[in-house]
Amino acid sequence: MTTERVQEELRFGHRARLALTPAQVRLMDVQAHAARTMWNCLHDWWTMLPKDKRSLAAADAAIRQARKDIDWLGALPAQAAQAVLKTYFQAWKNCWDGRADEPNFKVRFRTVMSVDIPQGRDLNISRVHRRWGMVNIPKIGRVRFRWTKDLPVGKRADTENRITGARLVKDALGWHIAFRIQASEPKPEPHQGPGVGVDAGVNLPLALSDGNHQDHGRPPRSGGTADRDKWLNPQEKAKLLRLERRAAQRQVHHKRGERTSRRLRHTYDQIKQLRARATRRAVDWQHKTTTGIAKQYGTVVVEQLNITNMVKSAKGTVEEPGRNVAQKSGLNRSISQEAWGRTVTMLTYKTVRYGGTLVKVPAPGTSLRCSACGFTTPGSREDQATFVCKNPDCGWSGNADWNAARNVLHLYRMGHALVPAAGRAVVRRPRGVKPATAR
Repeated sequence: MTTERVQEELRFGHRARLALTPAQVRLMDVQAHAARTMWNCLHDWWTMLPKDKRSLAAADAAIRQARKDIDWLGALPAQAAQAVLKTYFQAWKNCWDGRADEPNFKVRFRTVMSVDIPQGRDLNISRVHRRWGMVNIPKIGRVRFRWTKDLPVGKRADTENRITGARLVKDALGWHIAFRIQASEPKPEPHQGPGVGVDAGVNLPLALSDGNHQDHGRPPRSGGTADRDKWLNPQEKAKLLRLERRAAQRQVHHKRGERTSRRLRHTYDQIKQLRARATRRAVDWQHKTTTGIAKQYGTVVVEQLNITNMVKSAKGTVEEPGRNVAQKSGLNRSISQEAWGRTVTMLTYKTVRYGGTLVKVPAPGTSLRCSACGFTTPGSREDQATFVCKNPDCGWSGNADWNAARNVLHLYRMGHALVPAAGRAVVRRPRGVKPATAR
């Protein structure tokens, strides 16, 4: 007798690189600037009107009239303009619910250029090659994109598995399309794999309690801080240094309040391209590593970290200046580059997708407690990478991140799991189990 597995609806995105001609790039830039201007006009209209006259119908009428009065706003498709209106109202709703700040004015050179395609039926996606596909973009035409994932198109598409829309996004490396995918998949069976504690560090990116550490193969610099440009090869690092020196030289001739010259802006764009390439490689490593962890382990235990407080500056004030400011700045850059929060986010949804569970435990004391004897003794952390227990009856030594990962798993086994309750995290401990001080 066979039982059917319960189907569950999944919503996720897939981002692909577009191959555009110079003419198509100009057209998409015009649409993106029109969408940004539409947002700014809508924001001014909303803030100037009295509260009793603000409504969705009035905003829709104002947008339609603006597209008629201003010719170059007509370059933006009508559905994309409606998407701007919907996004703006959602931004205010998030503000009223306390999830975000108020919507503000979008500046030209500090705003991500993007255009929304809300209807998936307008895309008309087809695969023309093993590595390339074709997509229809309103007012642009047929455009090639990099085919790196099987999409629900053609015979694979139905009411439960389909592409509901897309968004065009531009970064330093060019234009990309992010598909919004709706799929129905069988609910995964509970993962029977072992539990593992994970500690995110600087010297060792992801230390696992069973010793199966995940390293990206790029050694850190001396002193315990990671190389800021470790995701670039030597040729790219040399080019980046050359571009930064060129930008500094051209910045000397730039006066305050003057418009940035085209040469300096072009140099900044080249620097952004190298930075974006490094970020893309880092995200690719994170995706592959977290997928492997989610497939192998049934329970993944991580620390509850307040990364915002961890990367605060040690500069202090004029009355009370900080100490070791340069060293703390280097550590903050290393923590930000490792993107621990993004790693935890990936593990959160990937463990659920493979039938596993992600659990968070309190972070205080995990890096200072000995994982062998359970005691915390002063001076155990000789440096950033080594832990040596000063307990005369123990004397265990090993990698500091590995020691913390073992403590993280031990806290979970002793019942110190954090669960969200009323917007905060509380400690849930089984009855009769006391806080662990020794094992």
